[in-house]
Amino acid sequence: MGTEVDKSSNTLLGKEDKDLKILEQDYTRLKDEAQRLISERIQLENDLSKVKKRANRLEEEVRILKNPPLIVGHLQDVLDDERAIVRSSNGTVFQVSINQRLSRDKLRPGTRVALNQDTLSVVEILHDAWDPMVSGAEMVETPNVSYQTVGGLDEQILQVREAIELPLEKPELFRKVGIQPPKGILLVGPPGCGKTMLAKAVASQTKASFIRMVGSELAQKYIGEGGRMVRELFSLAKDKSPAIIFLDEIDAIGAKRLDSATSGDREVQRTLMQLLAELDGFDALEDVKIIAATNRPDILDDALLRPGRFDRVIEIPLPDEVGRKTILSIHLNKMSTTRINIAKIVEQTDGFSGADLKATTVESGMIAIRDGRSKVKQEDLQFAVERIKKKRETNGISSSPDALYG
Repeated sequence: MGTEVDKSSNTLLGKEDKDLKILEQDYTRLKDEAQRLISERIQLENDLSKVKKRANRLEEEVRILKNPPLIVGHLQDVLDDERAIVRSSNGTVFQVSINQRLSRDKLRPGTRVALNQDTLSVVEILHDAWDPMVSGAEMVETPNVSYQTVGGLDEQILQVREAIELPLEKPELFRKVGIQPPKGILLVGPPGCGKTMLAKAVASQTKASFIRMVGSELAQKYIGEGGRMVRELFSLAKDKSPAIIFLDEIDAIGAKRLDSATSGDREVQRTLMQLLAELDGFDALEDVKIIAATNRPDILDDALLRPGRFDRVIEIPLPDEVGRKTILSIHLNKMSTTRINIAKIVEQTDGFSGADLKATTVESGMIAIRDGRSKVKQEDLQFAVERIKKKRETNGISSSPDALYG
């Protein structure tokens, strides 16, 4: 009897243990499921938050797109805290109201502002902007040109360094003596003599910002555009100071003024007048220096050449015998050559410019490549000299590339 009771108890206990294990397993499974659902809920809430932010951003973009366009103008005068005189982009002058949320400290004559299209009230202050052609004139990468690579111009290099580098690097020397440093220099000389290369050397040797502009880029079609670009060019230089402005081929806008001029000539003259105003205006240039270059100094306006504008006129002549030897050595040292008598080549290249000498070395290399050689010989250089002379005699005009390489 007792044995049967014990068996029954054991069976009941085993069943309860089994049920308990099942319940524990169900509890664990439900707990994991609950944790998974909580994680999914958190993820969904995060996704919902991102979607709401994106929706708000898109709604803001739609609102902005629906807003009417604003008119760009320039502030001419601030009358009081609520009114100002502005000039719109089409040149019309208005007296308008000022948005009360704008900072009065930033509202100064000349400030670019945005005007409401309907009421013309000032609703926003815009940052200064320059013409893309002007802002693109700043050279971000320094040219890989040093004074050592400019051959035959030792005296000119010294003058340039005294007039451009010294005032930027040691202005206290000029203050001690009590003189104003030179504002700028004018490089004159035949084409290919190293004017632009000398300016590049200045850019690489100084820490100043270098802004290069060709004179023809300032000669614009529409009235006032050239003068505006000149103003923006000097404004950019002052903002990036210390800075050097290099005006290549300045004769494009600096030619002598004539009484009988066409409308295009008059616009060029307006550009020249703006350039003169910037050179000796009321605002000091301080850490801004100007280098100009031309191969036609005879046609430049006398107003450009007076002291106080371009204080030094530096002539870049054709290289003499020593200069030609230096230039040829600089170029030939970079080439694979064999037994070159430079003195003989120097004798044959009388009247060659630096560009002609470089073209001579390049042509000699082309001759060696054409013959399947990796080194340039004396005969290659002599043959190249004859070809360059022939090209010079025809003033560089030919009907085919054979004039130089044929």
